[in-house]
Amino acid sequence: MDNVKALSEFKEYMQIEKNYSSLTVLHYTKDIESFFQFMKEQGIVNLAKAEYFDARLFVSKLFDESYKRSSISRKISSLRSFYAYLMREGKVEQNPFQMLALPKKEKRLPSFFYEVEMEKLLQSQFDDGPIGQRDQLLLELLYSTGIRISEAESLKLENIDFSVGTILVYGKGKKERYIPFGSYARDLLRIYINDGRQQLLQKGKKNHSFLFVNFRGGPLTARGMRDILNKIMDQAAMHAHIHPHMLRHTFATHMLNNGADLRSVQELLGHSNLSSTQVYTHVTKEHLRKTYQSFHPRA
Repeated sequence: MDNVKALSEFKEYMQIEKNYSSLTVLHYTKDIESFFQFMKEQGIVNLAKAEYFDARLFVSKLFDESYKRSSISRKISSLRSFYAYLMREGKVEQNPFQMLALPKKEKRLPSFFYEVEMEKLLQSQFDDGPIGQRDQLLLELLYSTGIRISEAESLKLENIDFSVGTILVYGKGKKERYIPFGSYARDLLRIYINDGRQQLLQKGKKNHSFLFVNFRGGPLTARGMRDILNKIMDQAAMHAHIHPHMLRHTFATHMLNNGADLRSVQELLGHSNLSSTQVYTHVTKEHLRKTYQSFHPRA
C-alpha cells in the first residue's frame, strides 16, 4: 500500500466527510508524516506491517526527542484516527495505536504572588474618586476572599452582610457559599457603596443592585475587571501579566502557608472535590523547597 496515496485519501475524507478545518487537516498530516519518517528509519515497508510494538517504539522516540506530552498525545490520536480509517476501508487489519495509552498531562502549578508582591500591589496608589474606590475594592476583595471573577461580576448589594462580615456567592452550578471578608475589605466596601458607587450610578442615571459599576453606571463586566487589574499592575511597575485567577491562587496559597487546613480552604474556594484544592499544597511545598535551597548552608 502506498503511504502517500493513503494519506491523500485520508485528507480528502477529513475535508469532505468530517468537514475538518484546514488547520486541523494540516496538524493530522504532519503527525502522520512523522510516523512515515519513523517507518522509513525502522525499515517498515508499509502501513499494514506496523504493529503495536512499533507504535510504542515511535512514542518512546518522541519522548527521547523531548516532545511535550500534549504533542505526543496529539500524534497518537492522529495516527489512531488514521488507522481506524484504513481499517474501515479494508486496507489494514489492525490499528497499532488503538491500545496505546495517552501520556498523562503535565500538572502545571498555579501561578501566584508572594506576600511581598501582593503587599506591593495592595499599596498601589488609587485616587479618591469613584473609579479609584472601585478599583481598590476589586483588588482587595478578590485577594481577601478568593472568589472567581465571574462571582465578583454577579455580586449584588444584598449579598453583603456587614453584621457578620460575609458575602454570599453563587459559584459553579449555582452553588451557594458564604465567605468572610476582613477589616480592610469592610472599610473599602463601606466607602465605595456609600460614595463612589452612588456617584457612578448618578452619572449614568442607572439603578441596579450590582456591586461593581462601570463608568457609565452599568454593571462592570469580567472583561472590564481584567483591564482594571492589568492597569493596577502597570501602575505598581510590576512587569508581569496578571489574570484574576492569580489572585484566587494567591488567596489559597497564602491561607495554607499561614496554617489554614485544607478542608477550610476547599470550602472557601467552593471546590466540589478536595483534589482540586490539593494542588495548592504542591505550591506551598515548592515554596518551601525554594526557601530551603536559598537559605540553608548545606542545601
